[in-house]
Amino acid sequence: MMGSLTRLSFTTRLLGTKYGLYRTMTVAATDYQYENLKVTKPSDWVFHVEFNRPDKRNAINRELSVDVISAFKKLSYDPDCRVVVLSGAGRVFTAGVDFASLAEVYQETGDMEVSRRAFALYKTIKDFQDTCSAFEKCPKPVISAVHGACIGFGVDLISACDMRYCTKDAWLQVKEVDFGLAADVGTLQRLPRIIGNQSLVRELAYTARAITSDEAHDVGLVSRVFDDKAQLIKAVLDIASVIAKKSPIAIQTTKKSLLYSQDHSVQDGLDNIAALNQVMLQSEDLMKSIAEKSPIFSKL
Repeated sequence: MMGSLTRLSFTTRLLGTKYGLYRTMTVAATDYQYENLKVTKPSDWVFHVEFNRPDKRNAINRELSVDVISAFKKLSYDPDCRVVVLSGAGRVFTAGVDFASLAEVYQETGDMEVSRRAFALYKTIKDFQDTCSAFEKCPKPVISAVHGACIGFGVDLISACDMRYCTKDAWLQVKEVDFGLAADVGTLQRLPRIIGNQSLVRELAYTARAITSDEAHDVGLVSRVFDDKAQLIKAVLDIASVIAKKSPIAIQTTKKSLLYSQDHSVQDGLDNIAALNQVMLQSEDLMKSIAEKSPIFSKL
């Protein structure tokens, strides 16, 4: 039985001046070793996932897409994970889609009959959509920490996260029309709900102009702006740690209800949370929260 379970061995190391006083535990388990992602465990219940293609400005290719889907599927069911922080290694969060990867798709399908090529391209689009949706489908809160550029696919990615924070030097851009295509992996569907301004969304999508961190904050795309990456990561890990100490039943039920309510009426949302809480109100977590000053909650 133990051979089939995730074996986590953690190597503790100081992050030094880069991330302040935080210590991290590098996840050495085979289940969390990826070529394009770095997965660490900064504190109890908190996992930190970094895009790890700094030499390519963390551009999203098919391999990174597969790694993201795999990692978040495992994190979704890992009882030691309650919150996930998402960031990018190197100078930028992500430069967006890796066009070399798209070129490979065109080369592979170039000799196909047109309808069959369309089916192959459809699969590629759906695979990239699944990459973004992995954050939304993860039952644990996913918090994005953006520094530097967040272009095209990057906006798709963070739009699917629960919370978004950035540095002063961050800039964000719905870039797709500049490459002769419409954004097709989530921005056009999620961004209007996040900022609540159809006119602005259409301006950004039609003009492909970049927005600064201050504008992103003003329109509600990010919650807060920090001076630099070190401050950003420290603050986001602090927030994640606060969430991780809460009842995992309460947090995951809250996320489920919020997502359900995005696509349903108020009454439907009320009916849904009533159906959920007729069970969840019987949880030991509720009794612990009432009876104890600093309750420690069991794993799910």
